[in-house]
Amino acid sequence: MLTLASKLKRDDGLKGSRTAATASDSTRRVSVRDKLLVKDEGYYQGGKFQFETEVPDAYNMVPPKVKCLTKIWHPNITETGEICLSLLREHSIDGTGWAPTRTLKDVVWGLNSLFTDLLNFDDPLNIEAAEHHLRDKDFRNKVDDYIKRYAR
Repeated sequence: MLTLASKLKRDDGLKGSRTAATASDSTRRVSVRDKLLVKDEGYYQGGKFQFETEVPDAYNMVPPKVKCLTKIWHPNITETGEICLSLLREHSIDGTGWAPTRTLKDVVWGLNSLFTDLLNFDDPLNIEAAEHHLRDKDFRNKVDDYIKRYAR
């Protein structure tokens, strides 16, 4: 299901992955890129979506920054890659935001959930995609088109 999951066997989640760091310690970040593979369920089945995770120096006290690098038609991910996932928020109203006890594995599983049980049309980040789902039955066709064009 997830290629990144195998890279996150250790709690720090960074061993064995491609990393990049800047010269300055105060702005040093670790960047992890890999693909989330959506299996045979839901609108996004068969898609391969690439994410970039920047792990800041203050990690584990602050959440990593995650961006979807694959263009996608999704109510909780914008076409420019911004992601709406409460565990990526430092402060979340619903109490499910980032906590120092969370790991990069939690982030991977949270991202996977955006394609299954956390797919949210009622509180979207990409309002246009959510409204498209509510008003048109061809939402699946547009998702399939995006997968064919960008996520293979």
